[in-house]
Formats: sequence, C-alpha cells, structure tokens
Amino acid sequence: MQKTRTDDAPIVALLVAGDRSAFEHIYRKHNTSMIRVATGIVRSRATAEEVAQDTWIAVLRKIGGFEGRSSLAGWIYSILINKSRTRAKRDGRSVSFDADGEDDNLAAAFDGRGRWKDMPDLWDELTPERILAGRNVMAHVTAAIEALPSGQRSVIILRAQQGLEAEEVCAALGISEGNMRVLLHRARLAIRAALDGLM
Repeated sequence: MQKTRTDDAPIVALLVAGDRSAFEHIYRKHNTSMIRVATGIVRSRATAEEVAQDTWIAVLRKIGGFEGRSSLAGWIYSILINKSRTRAKRDGRSVSFDADGEDDNLAAAFDGRGRWKDMPDLWDELTPERILAGRNVMAHVTAAIEALPSGQRSVIILRAQQGLEAEEVCAALGISEGNMRVLLHRARLAIRAALDGLM
C-alpha cells in the first residue's frame, strides 16, 4: 500500500507553478540516474538520453495531475521505465527484470537490515594512504554498477542510490517484492566482488 508523500508537496507546487529553479533541482538530482536506468533497458546511451528528455517533457506536462500516491521520484521513474520499455519494444529490444525467483545459492552477505555481515576487504582498513590511493573507488563502483545486468542495475540505482521505497521500485519495474530483493541482493554481491577484486 502506497502512502501519500507530503514531503514532495512543496516542490510539486513549485513545479505546477512553473518554477524554473524547482525543475532544475529535480533535473540535477535525477537525470544522470535516469539515463543509467534507461540505458539498461534500451541498450544505447544516445537512445537513453532521448528517453530521459521525453520523460522530462512528460513530467512537466503531467505534473498538475500528480496525485502523491508515490514519491515524486517514484512517479518520475515510473514514467521513465514505461517510456524506455515502449522505446525498446519499438526498436526490437526487450529486457526482462525477472530473476526467476532463484538466489543461485548466493551466500547471505547481508543482515536483515541490508548491511554487510562482513565488510569487503577493501574497507577493512581506511588509512590516509589508502584513501589517497583509492580516490578512484567510486569510479570502480560506478563501473561495477554499469556492468550489472539491467534488472540488477535498475533495482540498485532506484533502491540504493535514489532511495525509492521497495513498493515504488516494484511498481515501476513491474516485479514482485521477492524478485526485487533477489535482484538487489545479486547486485550488492556483484559490487562487493568487484571491490574485493581491487585488492
């Protein structure tokens, strides 16, 4: 069951009123991630950029009808994913977000709250030297996310990076909560393996 998001009300009101700075704020906050999610579906960065632009146009046209049944971000990403799927279908591509309900016997690396049970080796000791030597860790994390299968990439971007609620991610991607958890788990393990491989 989705809750009304009153914390989005002020920015939605500004968007409805045509406030340029409000639009620039949400654009800067979401556009890069939107392109990354769309790229996983349409398989082309250029096409993903077009889909993101189409999404922003739709957001501006439809903002007056935003009902607050999900967060503003959840609503934006739902539009993006629908437009991406339509474009992928039109271009003869299709992407499945189904994880087949299996966990591939993956080790339980996370506790019940989604935190690491054992930190990746890379994070065991943070010394000034290691911090300086590891300035490109975020580049490695980004590359690891980009290398994920599209379903895993979409779930980790929407859930972990954009902070959408589980039900919003499920609604946007059209998957069950169990499937979303499997995709998120696999994505986290793959990123952990990529970081451990840096050692």
